[in-house]
Amino acid sequence: MSDNSILSKLEGLRRKFEEVGQQITDPAVIGDMKRYVSLNKEYRELEPLVEAYDKYKNILSNITSAKSILAVEKDEEMRDMAKMELDSLESELETLEEEIKLLLVPADPQDGKNAVLEIRAGTGGDEASIFAGDLYRMYTKYLDNKGWKYDVTHFSEGTVGGYKEVVLNVKGNGVYGILKYESGVHRVQRVPQTETQGRVHTSAATVAVLPEAEEFDIDLRMEDVRKDTFCSSGPGGQSVNTTYSAIRLTHIPSGIVVQCQDQKSQIKNFDKAFAELRTRLYNLEYQKYLDEISSKRKTMVSTGDRSAKIRTYNYPQGRVTDHRINLTLYNLSAVIDGDLEEIIEKLQLAENSERLKMSEL
Repeated sequence: MSDNSILSKLEGLRRKFEEVGQQITDPAVIGDMKRYVSLNKEYRELEPLVEAYDKYKNILSNITSAKSILAVEKDEEMRDMAKMELDSLESELETLEEEIKLLLVPADPQDGKNAVLEIRAGTGGDEASIFAGDLYRMYTKYLDNKGWKYDVTHFSEGTVGGYKEVVLNVKGNGVYGILKYESGVHRVQRVPQTETQGRVHTSAATVAVLPEAEEFDIDLRMEDVRKDTFCSSGPGGQSVNTTYSAIRLTHIPSGIVVQCQDQKSQIKNFDKAFAELRTRLYNLEYQKYLDEISSKRKTMVSTGDRSAKIRTYNYPQGRVTDHRINLTLYNLSAVIDGDLEEIIEKLQLAENSERLKMSEL
């Protein structure tokens, strides 16, 4: 991509940024909440490109100045300084151009959203539930390290520990864009706690990460929803277990069912369940987008194919393997303790590389 091509694209986006900035101060727009929210989101997305544009123009200007000095300056010391500055600026320009190319490639429109994280035990009986519990611990430690807020909205405990199913709401900056790489089948190879012969077994758990639907993303009508109440189960004290505070919502047209039992207040549980139901309905449409990109991306890094085996945790070898990018690390204990940064960073690099290749086709 030439300098002129980059400048032309960035200048157009700068004009768009200024237009959107004017629109969000228009009283007519402020009165239309759905449009106002959409324009604010567009404004935030354009900001990094506008900042890159300003930096890019400044570097080009400094390169021109350095070249002018070399063209007319006779003093060798001044020429040497100008050459050093020019080399540094050209290197900086090359790096910035690569960053801009990536910024110009459309990102997943959901990346900035909060997320719903589901972990479900798969094949392997009781050991699968124990492994689902291990994944729950791994993710909550990772979320704590990131400083993100989360709460468990629903869970079903395993008979000998762990979880048959656990659902979390996660809130923070760009949560979905990072956690989306965890969707898929996670496989564990180890000697189960329930195994008396010391044989290594393979069990699995499924992780699904859904972008949280915002209020204006989908029109969910209460007349299409059946509401049921029931007593909460699990820890929480006497009032949680004996009052009808837990909520189950059924979306009649689609048959989708969600429930929330983590609050003592029925109203708070309803609000959380309603938000999750909205998210699940929104994801029916979002899945079509994921299916489309999965057909184009060879590594299927961030697709909705949640039946695909994405990662293996091998305890005898202390090994973690991510099958999408053929990455193997021998730091299993650290990963299970929430250290996912290296894996996710490499997955992001792989996806960015694919996005750049697609943009050049």
